[in-house]
Amino acid sequence: MTNSPRPRLYLITPQLADPAAFVRDLGAVLQAGDVAAVLLRLAEADERTLIKRAKAVAPAVQRHDIALLLDGYPGLAPRAGADGAHLAGIEAFSAAVTTLKPDRIAGAGGLRSRHDAMLAGESGADYVMFGEPDRRGSRPPLAAIAERLTWWSELFEMPCVGFAASLDEVVPLRDAGADFVALGDWVWTQSEGPAAAVAAAAGVLSRTVAQAR
Repeated sequence: MTNSPRPRLYLITPQLADPAAFVRDLGAVLQAGDVAAVLLRLAEADERTLIKRAKAVAPAVQRHDIALLLDGYPGLAPRAGADGAHLAGIEAFSAAVTTLKPDRIAGAGGLRSRHDAMLAGESGADYVMFGEPDRRGSRPPLAAIAERLTWWSELFEMPCVGFAASLDEVVPLRDAGADFVALGDWVWTQSEGPAAAVAAAAGVLSRTVAQAR
């Protein structure tokens, strides 16, 4: 995952227990916008089942030249055919980064402070994410997320991801300096369907870039 002039999309899946139905419609979703990566969230299960689920999703993502990352489970990424993993919290990231590097992507999120973000960068993170909800579903205000993105993008070359909790947050995160905009659960609950939601986010980013020229 590298910086680009226009922010790319980072798609976060629902928590999956049975990926079969999800995979069936995934191609249309991935082609609806410029998606750089998919973060696969898996419902808790034994190790064998987790690997089986990830292997069911990986080809559907990677055939579009899109990276598949596991939400946690860094040790399973190689066996599941994933391109890497996303770790929440500097402690979890620091403990797992050597499991992933240098062959796979190591993403860092759940970073409570600027210091944690810098530690993740110094430890070899491929990107840092700001604004994603914690396990209780709480997250910082949008203004605080934007401030953190601006600070990071002005000082560091490493890509940053801004988590958009709704379509309305996509442009503010882009304007704050996000290299990637993460789309969460709201994408999968839109009445028009997830492909339309991804297309809407991509369209907003395209219009914003065009207006800036």
